[in-house]
Amino acid sequence: MNTHVKKWVDEIAALTTPDRVVWCDGSEEERARLTEEAVKTGVLMPLNQEKMPGCYLHRSDSSDVARTEHLTFICSPKEEEAGPTNNWMSPADADKKVLPLFKGAMKGRTMYVVPFLMGPVGSKFSKVGVEITDSVYVVINMRIMTRMGQVALDHLGSGEEFTRCLHSLGDLSPDRRFICHFPQKNEIWSVGSGYGGNALLGKKCLALRIASTLGQRQGWLAEHMLILGVKTPAGKMHYVTGAFPSACGKTNLAMLVPPASMPGWEITTVGDDIAWLHPGDDGRLWAINPEAGFFGVAPGTSMKTNPNAMRTIRTNTIFTNVALKPDGTVWWEGHDDPPVEGMLDWQGKPWDPKSGDKAAHPNSRFTAPAAQCPCISPEFTNPNGVPISAILFGARRQRRVPLVFQAETWQHGTFLGATLASETTAAATGKVGVLRRDSMAMQPFCGYNMGDYLSHWLEVGQKLTKPPGIFRVNWFRTDPDGKFIWPGFGDNLRVLKWVLERCDGGGKAVKTAIGWVPTADAIDLDGAAIERKQVEELLEVDAADWHEALELQKEYFEKFGSHTPGGMWKEHNELAKRVAA
Repeated sequence: MNTHVKKWVDEIAALTTPDRVVWCDGSEEERARLTEEAVKTGVLMPLNQEKMPGCYLHRSDSSDVARTEHLTFICSPKEEEAGPTNNWMSPADADKKVLPLFKGAMKGRTMYVVPFLMGPVGSKFSKVGVEITDSVYVVINMRIMTRMGQVALDHLGSGEEFTRCLHSLGDLSPDRRFICHFPQKNEIWSVGSGYGGNALLGKKCLALRIASTLGQRQGWLAEHMLILGVKTPAGKMHYVTGAFPSACGKTNLAMLVPPASMPGWEITTVGDDIAWLHPGDDGRLWAINPEAGFFGVAPGTSMKTNPNAMRTIRTNTIFTNVALKPDGTVWWEGHDDPPVEGMLDWQGKPWDPKSGDKAAHPNSRFTAPAAQCPCISPEFTNPNGVPISAILFGARRQRRVPLVFQAETWQHGTFLGATLASETTAAATGKVGVLRRDSMAMQPFCGYNMGDYLSHWLEVGQKLTKPPGIFRVNWFRTDPDGKFIWPGFGDNLRVLKWVLERCDGGGKAVKTAIGWVPTADAIDLDGAAIERKQVEELLEVDAADWHEALELQKEYFEKFGSHTPGGMWKEHNELAKRVAA
């Protein structure tokens, strides 16, 4: 037993006073026992075990169904270290305001000690965390999402560098709900929520907010990115990462199925959500996926949009806040099957389709082992990771931003990621088309000042002698009737093909005010349901249309004051000159 872990566990047990303490070992016997316990206590409901073996349904408290960004804090000594895009609370205030909520919080409950490893076994890039929780639902999900149990303690050995993750359901009151991150102490506190991102502390809390600060100190990047492998018909393998804000098709791209009209292409999934990027000794950028599972949004997932995800979640999956059909299977809006009579909604109430209410919560989820994915990469567990050829930054934009364009340099590419903005969907805000700035799709997840984060990107780039190409993509331009012009889904491979041609020194392109844009005949449209003239429209760059963007970018960079790196202002000013010309 690691003495540093044991000492901390003893301290937390004294604070929270549980009835018993259970150390989790990650074994199959333990999984069966905890699942049985969760079913007996009503935390999990078995689904139809003939049609969906190993699958269960969980229903959250109705006030606890999503990440609570306004209750998520960075607890650094100085507010400036957290920056203007994070909520800040001083460590002293956290001790006064949040720590008392844990006092006696586990009385009458079991305290589970969950050692977990983020990253492949045996990788020098992997990190150890220990989550203490009083939620069996959290334990079962952490077993899917991480390498849990003895494997983590073996990786840690006698060391003391592990992330301390303290979680309690508390009384689930939003008035007593806090998610606090202590970058200097490598520690996370979460109380008052049982929802995924607020309670599975290995996910956004450790793998992004804490890991981003570790990366800043240690010279690497923790990013909200997918990782996919693309093998050409000639057998050449490339790996691509991509950062996309919510509702921009990130998971669908990670598990893309090539269209029938592009035989010989093969897509494999290394990760669908998070990438840790390290400069390699060979001058390239290398990536690992720190997670072992998928925590995906259910609504909109179907055999049309993401067949590989649908095949992944047929077995051994935890569904949260989806609808329940009378035959013991699940349903959500956007499912392949039509709704049926007698369904129960996500709160367990009879669902009336005429009511206008959603049967599944818009943020309902599935937690599934990545190893079950039909297109999982053979490099998924490679301790060295995979070398990255290209980085994509994508967002939902109805106009202005072309289908794809390439940055001139790493610094220019960092600028493209820094100025990423996406139009929100009705499900998210009740309004369509509200522009939300989301640098690198990391704004809700960066554990320190975003201005310093952009500086760190530039510093990492200086270590790379063979940096990946950086590209912006936009699948969402619309025609005058508001319909999407680009077919998307599997056809996005046509854009990836051009991206990889550019990385290999080919690919037809024309230089514009914003970067290198493909010529209309550079995109392979053989068998595609789109005309060449529509592609010309998608690739059109109207420099005059970028004046508004420049003003919004200026306002954004000014927000960070002296923390905005000079390189970002340089790119902004040069774009302004090109637009004016």
